[in-house]
Amino acid sequence: MSTGNCKKKRITISVTAVILGISLSFGSSTYADARSVAAALSESGSGAVTLFGNKTREEYLKARADAEGANWGYTNLGISNVSDNLNIRALPGEDGKIVGKLPKNAACEVLEEEKGWSHIKSGEVEGYVKSEYLLTGLQAKTKVREFAEDVVKVGTDGLNVREEPSTDSSIVTQVATGEILEYVGTEDGWVSVMIDDEKVYVSADYVEVTSELRTALTMTEVLYGEGVSDVRAALCNYALQYVGNPYVWGGTSLSKGADCSGFVLSVFRNFGISLPHYSGSQANSGKSITLGQAKPGDLVFYGKGKRINHVAIYLGGGRVVHASSPRTGIKVSNVNYRTPVKVVRILQD
Repeated sequence: MSTGNCKKKRITISVTAVILGISLSFGSSTYADARSVAAALSESGSGAVTLFGNKTREEYLKARADAEGANWGYTNLGISNVSDNLNIRALPGEDGKIVGKLPKNAACEVLEEEKGWSHIKSGEVEGYVKSEYLLTGLQAKTKVREFAEDVVKVGTDGLNVREEPSTDSSIVTQVATGEILEYVGTEDGWVSVMIDDEKVYVSADYVEVTSELRTALTMTEVLYGEGVSDVRAALCNYALQYVGNPYVWGGTSLSKGADCSGFVLSVFRNFGISLPHYSGSQANSGKSITLGQAKPGDLVFYGKGKRINHVAIYLGGGRVVHASSPRTGIKVSNVNYRTPVKVVRILQD
């Protein structure tokens, strides 16, 4: 869908994690920088100035305080207190199968605690974590306001992503409804976002900026169909072990940091396959296939227009794993989170 058709009349900031049950709206001409609500409130003057809708600054400050008093929508809030990721296990013990990862500073609902293990639920993942690595109670409530992140939710299919904030600018790719993008800023009806490690622009008419707490990453989203070889399943499971680890431009370390092609290079190297460290070269390293033919372990390439600049490993079930950006690190995404430009088969089985 082109960004030049029917338009909304305002940008909407829906801060579900901050102010429960309240939708905050403001015209771009009134407040051009769609910064976090907390920043907007703290920088505003006092008195009966109306910032959003018909609510005054004081009313929104009270609503925000009430929301935080309710632990941001959690009954018994927990915050992961680790340097990278906290393993979530199916059973309370070191021998329990890992079913997910709770990223640093991510939120969870603590269901119960017993003998040093906490039973939690976060996003789609439920399981057990070591209690010593969770902040709870007043500690969690005090620290959590530091960890909310501004993100952009896409509200239309086929949203054009452009190099510059103008309909005259080149289209880099398209994104689908419901995708979550990294928020950078807002200017003159355009929202700047990060797609992987590149700053680009989308029309503010078709997106929503919202502030959210991070939740757990599931490790059980991958379903392997018939005909998938053991090596393909093993390669995907191996890659998934590193979800949540850092993105480092030019890096090839699965633990300390890798970029998109460095991540692919290192995963395949573990299975005795040598690949170049450049996504464009990797795209020429195997057999070109269609997305409909893709099996777990095949490579999906993305580009700026037709020029390839990103690579991911296909997991099956319409999902990929990739080293995305410095903010998100290695993550799992929908295969169509942006438009694929090429699919390549390296594993010949």
